Amino acid sequence: MYAIIHDSGRQMKVVEGQELDIDYRDVHAGDAITFESVVAVSDGSSLTLGKPILTGAKVAGKVVGIVQGPKLVVQKLRRRKNSRRRTGHRQLHTRVKIESISI
Repeated sequence: MYAIIHDSGRQMKVVEGQELDIDYRDVHAGDAITFESVVAVSDGSSLTLGKPILTGAKVAGKVVGIVQGPKLVVQKLRRRKNSRRRTGHRQLHTRVKIESISI
């Protein structure tokens, strides 16, 4: 059984027991989180689609913790000016473990 959820402008395919990284939210490890905007749900034999979302469908998860994404290197260069700048950035994400999918 899998579901396709819509969160923070992205659509993600999730399965029970899967861990996924979503945009940072100010929550603590162990807190419950629910995704109410479910686009589609499949139970293996049939696929239920929403127009645009399914009413009454929920995906419940539990917050595992806060993680950092990969390091992005930002380089700025002004040609012929001997001006160079190199900085890095690591985005924060919230890791969620999917516990149940209900229609």
